[in-house]
Amino acid sequence: MNTRAPLLVIAAGGTGGHMFPAQALAETMLERGWRVKLSTDPRGGRYTGGFPPGVEIEVMSSATFSRGGLLSKLMAPLRITGGSIKALWKMLLDRPVVVVGFGGYPAIPAMVAATILRKPRMIHEQNGVLGRVNQVFAKRVQIVACGTWPTQLPEGVQGIHTGNPVRSAVHDRAGAGYIPPGDYPMSILVLGGSQGARILSDVVPPAIAALPSELLRHVRVSHQARAEDQERVATYYAEHGIDADVEPFFHDVPNRMSEAQLVISRAGASTIADMTVIGRPSILVPLAAAVRDEQTANARGLVAADAAVLMPESQFTVENLCEQVQGILSNPEAAEYMARAALSVGKPDAATDLADLVQGLAKGGANTDHSGD
Repeated sequence: MNTRAPLLVIAAGGTGGHMFPAQALAETMLERGWRVKLSTDPRGGRYTGGFPPGVEIEVMSSATFSRGGLLSKLMAPLRITGGSIKALWKMLLDRPVVVVGFGGYPAIPAMVAATILRKPRMIHEQNGVLGRVNQVFAKRVQIVACGTWPTQLPEGVQGIHTGNPVRSAVHDRAGAGYIPPGDYPMSILVLGGSQGARILSDVVPPAIAALPSELLRHVRVSHQARAEDQERVATYYAEHGIDADVEPFFHDVPNRMSEAQLVISRAGASTIADMTVIGRPSILVPLAAAVRDEQTANARGLVAADAAVLMPESQFTVENLCEQVQGILSNPEAAEYMARAALSVGKPDAATDLADLVQGLAKGGANTDHSGD
């Protein structure tokens, strides 16, 4: 590795929604000859397996105020402070050229250090509503890149619509040919997101089982279910004679998505980015428990383009879902239109655009520091 190459520090963690676009940027910057370091915490570390080997992984102490008991919440500021001090020390030694935060509590230490040292810095927000951490730093960075458009931003903050970067495995399948539903094997992909989705495990299997026999005999299912739901979901499909692969996590989502005639999913920003790059019809079920209702905001572009059906949890019943699935799988022209519409709102070059912003910041250096205090 060229130790004289410019260094980019990426601060991210917590969920795949933060880590997948961070991975995409890391891949692109390595291709451009940069060195890349990822600053995350143990929870974010679970998602580092897909990062290229050239990325240095640095685990910092951080914490969330929204999980754990009272003691854990009281300790959170101490852990974040400790992680920030460590990040400050490491940044003085490493001297990164640019720091990019992707949100999540694990991003706090590196973003605090970059702000103190007045390093050129930016944040990327995946959702249509800023997350808590990105809200804090939105007025303290030079650039706010937005994955979903429009994104609700604080007054006085201008965003740049880059789209959500997708991993190379997704980009490799950009615009993959769509086979519309027909009188042959059809695949349905069910994704619950990193926070799990018991409601999908409760509603999807009986809804599929209720399809007319002439459709059902052609259907096969890839269903991502929480570990505690896996056995009962797999058993239900088997008892109803449905060919189904039920796993807590699919490592080959891009491949399964490219083979699917329909995706039933939460409306997480990364999943939506994948669907718009590959181009697939979808039924989206936003997470009702999301405080900022960001998943409904994420879905708006696809729904407005007639690429997706939005089903709030209050309307997500076996009968309603069965009707929607049947409507899509029995109408190949409409399904093909939805697939093309999904592609029309995609931004497959988001990682390239984000990398261009990073390099622009590097050229501007300290002179670009016009962030609010």
